[in-house]
Amino acid sequence: MSYLLQTKDLTKFFKKKAAINKVSLNVKKGDIYGFIGKNGAGKTTFIRVVAGLARPNSGEIKLFESDNLDLQRSKIGTMIENPAVYPNLTARQNLHYYCVLLGLNPEMTIEPMLSLVGLSDTGKKKAKNFSLGMKQRLAIAIALLGEPELLLLDEPMNGLDPAGIREIRELILKLNKENNITILISSHILGELSKIATRYGVINNGVMVDEFTKEELKTRHAEEIQEIVVDDTVKAFKIIKENLGISEDQIRVIDDKVIRIINKSDSAGNINTELAKNDITISSSTIIEQDLEDYFMKLMEQTV
Repeated sequence: MSYLLQTKDLTKFFKKKAAINKVSLNVKKGDIYGFIGKNGAGKTTFIRVVAGLARPNSGEIKLFESDNLDLQRSKIGTMIENPAVYPNLTARQNLHYYCVLLGLNPEMTIEPMLSLVGLSDTGKKKAKNFSLGMKQRLAIAIALLGEPELLLLDEPMNGLDPAGIREIRELILKLNKENNITILISSHILGELSKIATRYGVINNGVMVDEFTKEELKTRHAEEIQEIVVDDTVKAFKIIKENLGISEDQIRVIDDKVIRIINKSDSAGNINTELAKNDITISSSTIIEQDLEDYFMKLMEQTV
């Protein structure tokens, strides 16, 4: 499968501070790539550098497996930070302006694009009176005007209400599945991102922490927390550690009755059996699913 975007050790300094520091990232054709990080982690700087709006200090960028970035950037569309719409123009007028700017035929382009992003019925309503979700969809329409194969979206769900988030999510899925557009979307709204992303990259303080697929995330997230109420947590701790080979950092003694173990759910029965064999009375044993957002938050706090 071909790569539409690859970076190697991409670095950008502002004064003496590295906004992105040796970031290596890989987006395959067909991906919805979730680029995850807290505010200020370096997501926007990375997208600006890839789009050619900022010059890197070092590192490599390949677009569509080519080093000819000037040529290949014609195949990407971007929406960075605030929606780039003119507030006193209607949706049609905004698209007409950008069509002229890009040398496109407005009559052939505007109506299909408005239909695609769900803004056909906005009529003479000016963009300044749009909801934020409508402005975001208009900005995405502008980014789509050149029929890009790769779309870079910077925090398109930021500040939206649940209805607006759902609209953007459905639009992204539609663009990916029906229009065959590969999408990199930066966000810190992790629950929503997990519903659409096929691949993830996690960045913290400008450094790439990890990169993994949706399938790999499922495997990692298969870890669950087993909470056991016992009559002797000290003895139970020792048995779990020594007899079952579970490391100390996976075992938490909550109080004199409750102990928690991070483990694969299918090993819970073995733990209970081993404790019972060693005369530990178990009052209850419960599996608590690890929260996906907690998992991402721990990743975002990591350093490499």
